[in-house]
Amino acid sequence: MIEQTIKNYEEHLKELINLLWDIFPNLVSALILAFVGWWVIKLINIGVAKFFEKKDYDRTLETFLEDFINNGLKVLLFVMVITQVGVETSSLIAMLGAAGLALGLALQGSLSNFAGGILILIFKPFKVGDFISAQGSEGTVKQITVFNTKLVTFGNQEVIIPNGNLSNDKITNYSSEGVRRENLVIGISYSSSIQKAKDLILELCAADENIMTEEGKEAMVVVSELADSSVNLSVRYWTTTETFWPTKFKMIENIKASFDREGIEIPFPHRVMVAQK
Repeated sequence: MIEQTIKNYEEHLKELINLLWDIFPNLVSALILAFVGWWVIKLINIGVAKFFEKKDYDRTLETFLEDFINNGLKVLLFVMVITQVGVETSSLIAMLGAAGLALGLALQGSLSNFAGGILILIFKPFKVGDFISAQGSEGTVKQITVFNTKLVTFGNQEVIIPNGNLSNDKITNYSSEGVRRENLVIGISYSSSIQKAKDLILELCAADENIMTEEGKEAMVVVSELADSSVNLSVRYWTTTETFWPTKFKMIENIKASFDREGIEIPFPHRVMVAQK
């Protein structure tokens, strides 16, 4: 009984050795193919990057195509290596089909993100360098990849948003038009002169070189609300996207300083303390 078992083990070992010996040349060829193919893919990626550097294409398209070409070449190399080992093409296709179905069910979110990336590339709701608001985050678009989009916020934090969510939700692009209109709300007391306040604000707008003055984009000040404790003035002006925030901060400060000099009161809560006897 023991002798028969040993004999069976010896036969199986011989079969295994023969099998390894038969596939050894293919295995070596596959390893060489994998090494050379990986090196060629790196060269192709470098060539593609240099090609895009010389062309004035949209950076969003460039990043997307670079990722797509890189991943596509790696998948092709994998198929070639597996085929070289000895796996038949028909069996490989069946295996890839089954694996694709399983991965498709397991990675529905990733496939949705990939499709979202395609939609973003085609319809271009934003591009690299635009300032957008989406999915509860605001920031400048840093990179658009196959599966997600990266934003850099005011605080220099990186926000990564899946493309599937971006393509199916509202996006506010603050950079697409090149110019923006501000609507500052400034409250003055009921005892202050509305006309004087409006004239002071318009003078500040006229003196600011970043505020546009061409026809159709003139600065204006209107009474927007008679609130409980203040007359609210709406200050509306146009400026470029690049100068929007510096202009807004400067205008708020200049309006406060100008009102203080001219005796125009900006209402604020008062608390009267009554001493009890």
